[in-house]
Amino acid sequence: MDEVPAPHTGWTFVTSHARVLAAIADDHHVRIRDIAAHCRLTERAVQKIIADLEQDGYLAHTRTGRTNTYQIVPGKGLRHPAEAGMGLTVASLLALLVQDEAERTAQPGNPSHHSTA
Repeated sequence: MDEVPAPHTGWTFVTSHARVLAAIADDHHVRIRDIAAHCRLTERAVQKIIADLEQDGYLAHTRTGRTNTYQIVPGKGLRHPAEAGMGLTVASLLALLVQDEAERTAQPGNPSHHSTA
């Protein structure tokens, strides 16, 4: 089993909750183990964050067999009064954090980028 990379020390602009939400937005079937590795968190921390997001209505999931499928509530306003007062939503946050898969693979320098020229 892969180990979780060392956590980042010091402060960052983006919270762990936002990182987990962005990982889920990128893949609605992502495993907790993969979120943890991507976000440099423990699986237990990811489970707690997902529970927080679900409790406050930002996220829901359905379970099919051993697989979770997550649904994000894109129109829900952000929690902090400064962002909420500006009308910022989960969708606006995710637009900044998540690139569409097509954009990522189309970027020059990406090993999976194939030129059509």
